[in-house]
Amino acid sequence: MKHKICIVTGTRAEYGLLSNLMKLIQSDEEFELQIIATGMHLSSEFGLTYKQIEADGFYINEKIEMLLSADTSTSVVKSMGLATIGFADALQRLQPDLLIILGDRFEMLAASQTALIMQIPIAHIHGGECTFGAYDDAIRHSITKMATWHFTSTESHKNRVIQLGEDPNRVWNVGAIGIENTLKLPLLTKGNLYENLGLDVNKPMFLITQHPETNGESEGIHELLLVLEAYTKVNLVFTKSNADNGGRYINKQIEQFVNKHNNAYLFDSLGQLRYLSAVKHADVVIGNSSSALIEVPYLHTPSVNIGDRQAGREKPISVLDVALTEQAIKIGIEKALQFNQPYEMIFGKGYTSNLIIKKIKDIQSFRIKKGFYNL
Repeated sequence: MKHKICIVTGTRAEYGLLSNLMKLIQSDEEFELQIIATGMHLSSEFGLTYKQIEADGFYINEKIEMLLSADTSTSVVKSMGLATIGFADALQRLQPDLLIILGDRFEMLAASQTALIMQIPIAHIHGGECTFGAYDDAIRHSITKMATWHFTSTESHKNRVIQLGEDPNRVWNVGAIGIENTLKLPLLTKGNLYENLGLDVNKPMFLITQHPETNGESEGIHELLLVLEAYTKVNLVFTKSNADNGGRYINKQIEQFVNKHNNAYLFDSLGQLRYLSAVKHADVVIGNSSSALIEVPYLHTPSVNIGDRQAGREKPISVLDVALTEQAIKIGIEKALQFNQPYEMIFGKGYTSNLIIKKIKDIQSFRIKKGFYNL
């Protein structure tokens, strides 16, 4: 009898990380793949990216509408409430043997707490990390305590999960899951990418993604846009901020900037192929996305990490941390453009999905009674 493995995805970036694992589960005769799409995937505001999942040959078993069209912490909490109701119904229908959760977003918290109460085992990917500038940090550790099986991206992250009281026999360092696509996906040439995005072929490119600091007081977008004003001979390629509280405000400021500058472009979602191709051909990646710290160095592109959203996360030397000030951002970009050191690759060698599949197959029973592991 096949094991029903259910994957939850709520954002374009998350799906890009999970897609190869989903393919392996789908093609394995021991498993039945189930997919729940929610959050930004179902929002026209963020590009209706569930269509990309279906275009890639996957069947989405359940679609859970949850996002409110507002930009406050209250709206996020209410969205979580809607998600919890939706997940209760979906998981009741699907009855998965194992739920796979990646990361730390509020959609995943709703899925995890629902699965916990319904006694559905959880396998958590990318636990043990720290991001002090966002409430994602607390969400990630909360999911760790609700999960039974853990797949971390570095040895220090593995140790932190164990420090949280998880049995070492259920925690494995498998590397960052996004690395395998970064290394193996055939990327677009610079000419094809520029043509696809409608960019000026005579200008270099900056790739920019700025998310809210949900534990901070400033979004940093005004300071960043003031700095970018000076780069008139560069293609400024923005991808939209996410659906965290404050994200819509950031997107509005970027839209106004793009409308005033013919060298600036805003995309709801580039998708995995175009995004990684843009990373490869960009002169610098700017903002505060986790991908700038994890996947971007593997494509030999420097990053400017703005503010505290990713504070506490392990990062290679090609990631330059700067404060949320106009002067710091400007200096950071200029330093990144001159970066000429070897690129560090600290998040594994790109075999994460295969390692996860192997470990899942070795598990005798997904359902166990957890204790607390004392150091």
